[in-house]
Formats: sequence, structure tokens, C-alpha cells
Amino acid sequence: MAKITYVEPDGSRSVLDVPVGVTVMDAAVEEGIGGIVGQCGGRMVCATCHVFVEEVEGESPPEPDDDEDEMLDYTAVERRPESRLSCQLTVGDGLGALVVRLPESQT
Repeated sequence: MAKITYVEPDGSRSVLDVPVGVTVMDAAVEEGIGGIVGQCGGRMVCATCHVFVEEVEGESPPEPDDDEDEMLDYTAVERRPESRLSCQLTVGDGLGALVVRLPESQT
């Protein structure tokens, strides 16, 4: 279980306990966290689950693979070095906490 903090563009925060094996996107969509659309359901074809990873406690998620890196070029808000697709951020055993900031827009 990891503690995921979602920071909205206005600074408000939602904190979820997310089980191992669940993606940051799936947890947000299930709990109704605004700002993550996930139009494609996590198949990495829409880039509407874009987040900025601000803090990691414990084992860091793997770096983006080539497919994710390419999809990050199609986000609604310009990508940054800390940009990730939340459908590709799966909670692993070694992750203790993660803070992700949501962009102003996903579409």
C-alpha cells in the first residue's frame, strides 16, 4: 500500500491509500479525483492522465519507456522533466508515498 497525494492546480490535495498493483490513474478515477480523465482506460493512447511527479518516498517508479516518452509529447499541457502518464505509474512493493501534481487541463 502506498500513500498517493494528488495536488489539484488550485493547490487542494486528495490523499489515497493505493494497493500494490494499482495504477495512479485507476485509483484517481475510482475515487473521482478531478483532473485525471483517463479517456483510453489506461491503454496509453490518449495522454489524458498526465501528471507531474513532485515527490517519491521509497523505491522510485521505473523511468518512462519509449512508448510513454513519445505519448508525453501529446499532452494538453506542455511536458516537463517530471511529466508522467499516471496509467503507467503502478504502485510497487517498495513505494511508500508519491505526490503528483495535476495539470491545468488534460484536453
